Amino acid sequence: MKFILKIPLGLLMMASACNNREPGKTNTDKSYFDLKGYFTAEASKLQQQNPLISKTVVLNGSQEEKKLQIADWSKELSIFIDADINKPAWKGEFIHTVTDSLESYTTKSEKIPVRKVDLHKSGNTIDEINIILHTNNSLYDSADTLVYKPGELYQISKSQKIRLMDQKNYLMRGLFPQK
Repeated sequence: MKFILKIPLGLLMMASACNNREPGKTNTDKSYFDLKGYFTAEASKLQQQNPLISKTVVLNGSQEEKKLQIADWSKELSIFIDADINKPAWKGEFIHTVTDSLESYTTKSEKIPVRKVDLHKSGNTIDEINIILHTNNSLYDSADTLVYKPGELYQISKSQKIRLMDQKNYLMRGLFPQK
């Protein structure tokens, strides 16, 4: 009986030894540009720099401006981080086009809220990122345009129409200090 148990146990141990992944590591294969990684790194860098931001918020025409230091850059850039297009279910859903100065990812799938990502570049340096989000269902229609220019500005424009309510338009712009 001991011999019979040793054979399956030995095969199990050999099979698990063939797994070349380190314990605790997941598959990090990215099909598209790593927006989540990029903005997580930007948030970390900005957290250390702690710049004074000129922030403008406009809600349905009413405007407010403040100069402030952002306490949590991961939270401030969360909408950019959440626009990650490398979700496993979305693999193969984006059309990728590249020119000398523009890398673009576009989907026509209505199930994916991230409809378009444009990376404007000079060589390997990212000059600007534009992201278009759109969600439409029986309760509401929401469209967001995100713009990020490293060291210059970040902006979120949102238009939302909730059923049986008026449309709301929102703009938030953060300007970095000029060097």
